[in-house]
Amino acid sequence: MADKKKQLRTIDPPFGAVGPSGVALRDRLKHLTPKDEKVLRLVGEHQGRLASGDLKARCEAGHKHDNDAWASRKRDLTEQSSSRIAGAITKATHDQYGLARRCLLAHVQSLEAGIRTLRHRLSLPIGEKGNKRVPGGYRSTGEWFHKSRRLATLEHRLDVARDDWTTGHVRVVRGGRRLLKNRHNLHAAQLTEREWRQRWEAERWFLAADGESGKRFGNETIRVTPDGEVSIKLPAPLAHLANSKHGRYVLTSKVAFAHRGDEWHDRTEANRAVAYRIHLDVERGRWYLTASWTRPAVQTIPLETARARGMVGVDTNADHFAAYRLDRHGNPVGDPRRFPYDLSGTADHRDAQIRHALTRLLHWTKQTGAQAIGIENLDFAAEKTREKHGRNKRFRQLISGMPTGKLKARIVSMAAEHGIAIVAVDPAYTSMWGDQHWRKPLISKTRSMTRHDAASVAIGRRALGHPIRRRTAPPQHHQRDDAGHRTVQADPGDRGREETRRPVAERAHDARRRTGTTRTRGISASKTVRDARSTGTWAQGSLLDTVY
Repeated sequence: MADKKKQLRTIDPPFGAVGPSGVALRDRLKHLTPKDEKVLRLVGEHQGRLASGDLKARCEAGHKHDNDAWASRKRDLTEQSSSRIAGAITKATHDQYGLARRCLLAHVQSLEAGIRTLRHRLSLPIGEKGNKRVPGGYRSTGEWFHKSRRLATLEHRLDVARDDWTTGHVRVVRGGRRLLKNRHNLHAAQLTEREWRQRWEAERWFLAADGESGKRFGNETIRVTPDGEVSIKLPAPLAHLANSKHGRYVLTSKVAFAHRGDEWHDRTEANRAVAYRIHLDVERGRWYLTASWTRPAVQTIPLETARARGMVGVDTNADHFAAYRLDRHGNPVGDPRRFPYDLSGTADHRDAQIRHALTRLLHWTKQTGAQAIGIENLDFAAEKTREKHGRNKRFRQLISGMPTGKLKARIVSMAAEHGIAIVAVDPAYTSMWGDQHWRKPLISKTRSMTRHDAASVAIGRRALGHPIRRRTAPPQHHQRDDAGHRTVQADPGDRGREETRRPVAERAHDARRRTGTTRTRGISASKTVRDARSTGTWAQGSLLDTVY
């Protein structure tokens, strides 16, 4: 029996990514006095205790929580702080509870996917081979036994997670679960108990205030004037520490936002809402102020407008971006480019590497004249389970190390500032088809092509709306147009794409009479009897001559 033809999955059409919905700026609070730092610590510690108690009350309520319970929580917090601080704490609690619920749902889905894979592989005979789509059986009886034990463990975890989802119970750690686990292994975290305690307390502080349009400078709790003066509305138990009227404490430090400073200045002068957050970097011993506000939804650029000046296709890899410039017809222009980055080290270092690589990519895109970047709509959420890839540990580490979520947020926000549109495409078969159709034809004596460079061409063509397959060679002369359309490069709206080639000059013997012109290119003498001119006439006889 012949093998069945491989069925390709449906490829989703490209779409324009939605622009950023908010802005965040940060500046350092320099030259703080010891009294300033003491007041900030006391306020943060006091409001942090209130936030911890409110989060506990919210988690205990579960599904029984309603608007009346929310109002009751806010009244209890107002007695120990203020109405605006209580509103900020309850809103932060609500957001944290919602995030925990979404994470719990993702955990349930991940457990279900792992259990399905384990049950399938355990049902197969030992040693049975699989394929790219469906994994095979386990290699030995020992591995089969250990996987059966793991299946029982995952089923128990799934039952617990489903019970939590049904009852509305969540597990949240103020300060972070990772930092909490570091307490049990300080040697591996390279921390002393005192250093850990300082970080733990700083992470659990609450020094934030939501903006409010119409109020002075857009915020009543943490107020920053256009000239950079920072003042804080102290909670009721700490009102005796105020050094200004109306229970406010003015810091000696002033801020000046270098990035988007003009935009922030315009908002504060117009009394538009600006949210602020003060936090301490314990490792550096520095205080920072972060200002943020929301943006109105910006309509994305139509795809036809984004494609008008070509596209830059970008292939995302574990250590670099591979980019190629394409014109609007899908033809590669110039040479491929690479923008490397290093994802080892701390989270801050990885984030800085991504930002640096994206900055160079965006600057190069503007230099090429393109107005859009085509990038794969990657999401490895369902591809990281150890049950699916099993022994292929390097591949699991590879896809886990690629910052897909952070990359999406970074490139959309940074591209919006440069006036560049982001077109997301389906990642199906881009690497395979790019290597098949584009890697070898683009190799020359001065240009080397890798599989990633060819994939960037495939991504760019898909973002432009063209098929990935490269232009076919013209048919043979004797085949003429029976072989089908010769090229996939011409745009459907281009004139002349289906017409026959016009003659260079008019050579017919009746050119003067038909065109009405007096000057035409002279015709050459006829070389065939059929083309010879004659003054006679043709007549058909009534009977055929017959010779016997």
